[in-house]
Amino acid sequence: MLDPSKILRAVSAAIGVLLVAGCATQPEEPAQPAPPVATAPATPPPKVDDSAQRMEAARALLAQAETDVQRARSRHALWTKAWEDLIAARNAASSKDPDAVMRYSRDASELARLGLEQLAYPAVK
Repeated sequence: MLDPSKILRAVSAAIGVLLVAGCATQPEEPAQPAPPVATAPATPPPKVDDSAQRMEAARALLAQAETDVQRARSRHALWTKAWEDLIAARNAASSKDPDAVMRYSRDASELARLGLEQLAYPAVK
């Protein structure tokens, strides 16, 4: 059987060797600064269709709202206003209005989340 004190001494010696070896490295010499390089003026990035990006973000929020409302509906915690906001967001998506889609989707998700939180509270008699 191994003696715990021998194991402890061996581990301590190994750690000591590693610490000494780590301290024995040569100090780094400071690097010489690179000479300045002439650069061309920065060109503006090419214009990206912002409306396409906004519509993509709006569709992502709409998908999240669909999921949240479905979750609340399955637990019988869906509020009428959440459902109305989801319908309004769908209509705005078909009209290609990203601002309205985002607004209604956020509202529907928030109300669905609140409906689910309400389940944690006791029923009123």
